[in-house]
Amino acid sequence: MKRRMFLGLTATLPMLATRRTGARADEGTPLHPGPGYVGPTNLITDVTGLTVGEAHDTRSRTGVTVILPDQRVACAVDVRGGGPGTRETDALTAGNLVRSVDAIVLSGGSVYGLGSADGVAAWLGARGRGFSMTKQPGVPPSPIVPTAILFDLANGGDKHWGLNPPYRDLALKAMDHPSRSVTLGTAGAGYGAQAGALKGGLGSASFVTADGLTIGALVAVNSLGSVVVPGTRHFWAGPFEIGREFGGLGASAAHVDPEDWGRAKLNPAARANTTIACIATDADIDADDLKRVAMMAQDGLARAIRPVHSPFDGDVIFALSTGHHSLPPGPRPLHVARLGALAADVLARAVARGVYEANLPPDMDGPTWKSLPG
Repeated sequence: MKRRMFLGLTATLPMLATRRTGARADEGTPLHPGPGYVGPTNLITDVTGLTVGEAHDTRSRTGVTVILPDQRVACAVDVRGGGPGTRETDALTAGNLVRSVDAIVLSGGSVYGLGSADGVAAWLGARGRGFSMTKQPGVPPSPIVPTAILFDLANGGDKHWGLNPPYRDLALKAMDHPSRSVTLGTAGAGYGAQAGALKGGLGSASFVTADGLTIGALVAVNSLGSVVVPGTRHFWAGPFEIGREFGGLGASAAHVDPEDWGRAKLNPAARANTTIACIATDADIDADDLKRVAMMAQDGLARAIRPVHSPFDGDVIFALSTGHHSLPPGPRPLHVARLGALAADVLARAVARGVYEANLPPDMDGPTWKSLPG
């Protein structure tokens, strides 16, 4: 069976090579329906069925971002960093009972930030949202809220919170007004983030294919590696920029020494760095397909950050589907490959946008992308 599937897929590959010419398959199916485009807002919320909540604490220099679907959605996760901090990611493993989620949380605060999921779970449970095998009077549902955190404890903010870290309250504040609008840069989970030697932040981007599939990304960039080419202001993600969404400089022509990490962080330490992200699509695909999309999307981090996935990073990517758009005709695995490739490009753009839009919080010192010499 696997051999027949492989032969069937390889028979379709020559058709992919004709996409740019507008050729048609034997049955008259268009192989290249036309160029895609950036979504209306260039945000993850261009994916139908999603809103985002954000909150930050200026005193502690930290924050929380919540991706909230209108209803439970299929989800998967891929972890590549050597120092991840997560909650409920095991629930998304193949073969387990629950592989759908009620929300995704990205948070600052290292291990303390995992408490943000408590606030989101409480908010959802109070509204009767969550997983239940059978509904019984007096038995609340169990909201499934996978969470990933980044390390922003050493950014100079006041972390003397004793027995009351702010993350549950920040999550509840973020849930006050979830919206299709997303503030980029120094906001939400990216408020206290540091991208190599530059101020990091929250980034988002989207893309809509000509046949109507939407892919969006939301990312909090707090990487060990640098997002810019050594000695330049050019983003590593420059070749994937659409318009002037992060400065319009495009690709760099600079030659890079393999050992030159440019504006990476100095003296990296475990869990001091992490890029956490969520990929979303309206394509109707299941959790197994989403796992592949999340894995392929990790290439977007490699295109935008150098180095990445180090022992000192906690890189985590979630992928979810709201299922509002049926897949076009054609082999399902090829559509999954297409979505994964697009997800990587969209995520690379989102990383650059997050750093491009970042400003320094009050009383914080250090370079931002906009302060780099021209």
